Amino acid sequence: MSGSTVGFVGLGAMGQGMAGSLLRAGHTVRVWNRSPEPVAALVAQGAEAAGSLAEVFAADTVVSMLANDQAVERLLLDPELLAGATATLHVNMATVSLALAERAEELHVEHGIGYVAAPVLGRPPVAAAGKLNILVAGAPELLDRAEPLFAAMGERTWHFGDRPRQANTAKISTNFLLACAIESMAEACSLAESHDVRPTDLVEMLTGTLFPGPVYSGYGSMVAERRYEPAGFRLPLGLKDVGLALDAGAARHVPLPFGGILRDAFLDALAHGDGDKDWAAVAEVARRRAGLPARPSS
Repeated sequence: MSGSTVGFVGLGAMGQGMAGSLLRAGHTVRVWNRSPEPVAALVAQGAEAAGSLAEVFAADTVVSMLANDQAVERLLLDPELLAGATATLHVNMATVSLALAERAEELHVEHGIGYVAAPVLGRPPVAAAGKLNILVAGAPELLDRAEPLFAAMGERTWHFGDRPRQANTAKISTNFLLACAIESMAEACSLAESHDVRPTDLVEMLTGTLFPGPVYSGYGSMVAERRYEPAGFRLPLGLKDVGLALDAGAARHVPLPFGGILRDAFLDALAHGDGDKDWAAVAEVARRRAGLPARPSS
């Protein structure tokens, strides 16, 4: 991919770091975003500003990192945009539904554009450091073309098959498991606190014995300390991903009993005004159910 131009769409907390990693690796990057501030920040790092999505799709390869199905559908699946594109590969790194993954693949094939899915594991600081884990699926020759981009943005690439939806399935399954882990830690910490055991002491013991690793140490400390800001992954996105898991399960008649519990917990958290907080703030729902003291008002 030497000498090629990469168009990048979606410069949120994750996308900014990912585009920056591509720049540091020596790629020519043409960026577009709905708000101008992230574009200006990346232009200061050496990126080119695209005046329109058509300019992005005039690059050799397009990488996109948008928030949800609606943004991908509205911005990137416009038949007129795809018909006028000269790009020959689109790497969609968003976490999207399986239905949208299949529709996106069909539309791109119809317009002669290669399409692969490459959702990621990692929070914004990991993205900025180029240390993401990248879950990929698509035609092998397309994944080979994209490999230099994956190498710039991540520390490991995980292959899940030759249909893009397979990578999205793996990511949805992973985020469902993460949500279950956060909920289980919230309930365990609430149980401990109700019997006069400090949640921070419980989490320190658990992460030093039975549950080492970034999920329980990272989210466990956030739950135990009730520390939900700044948000690395906002609570509405957690609700979205739980919904994606429930939809994927329903499509193949796979029951996900915990999914309904998680969906209601996230809705409860949103109803109590925690929408701008990290999705670990769903732990406050377990505290309310247990009758534990509320947070002091700021």
